[in-house]
Amino acid sequence: MKITFITSNQHKVKEAKGIFDNFGIELEHVDLGYPEIQGDLVDVAKYGAKHVAKRFGKPVIVEDAGIFIKALKWFPGTYSSYIQDTLGNKGILKLMSDIEDRYAEFRSAVGFCTPKTEPEIFLGTVRGSIGYFEKGNYGFAYDPLFKPEGYEKTFGELSINEKNEFSHRRKSLEKFAFWYKDYRGD
Repeated sequence: MKITFITSNQHKVKEAKGIFDNFGIELEHVDLGYPEIQGDLVDVAKYGAKHVAKRFGKPVIVEDAGIFIKALKWFPGTYSSYIQDTLGNKGILKLMSDIEDRYAEFRSAVGFCTPKTEPEIFLGTVRGSIGYFEKGNYGFAYDPLFKPEGYEKTFGELSINEKNEFSHRRKSLEKFAFWYKDYRGD
């Protein structure tokens, strides 16, 4: 079994490969840009998967993820990548400087599509909180800020294997993998 993952993010590729290996799914990575529409994670994943499947001419998956901070009205959400590039973690900490409610969620949406079908979407969420400063050198983007519920460490302090045990991306990719095995009949 093989699936093509369309992303420019090598961190996502490494995480997906580690998860798919457990399901006997071979991962082909293609760095092929596609437009990201304005909307929620589901809208972005549906549109991206459909667009790329038609353009590429074969079944593909895409993944969109973001950090959603309750006190900031779920910002940055689908703008997480852009905000990471412009404000960075220090900017998020500045926005949160006088806020006591630190609740946040990492959310992931995997979109699967073939050139002749409508997209299927698989969601994963991890609940947690935003710290008061960055901790850890692992992971990427918001990982050093986010402490998952039930853990004393941030994602940035957890190794990729520790994070992969329960990450939002793991949850969405696993849901896809279980479904894909049935879809393929393997």
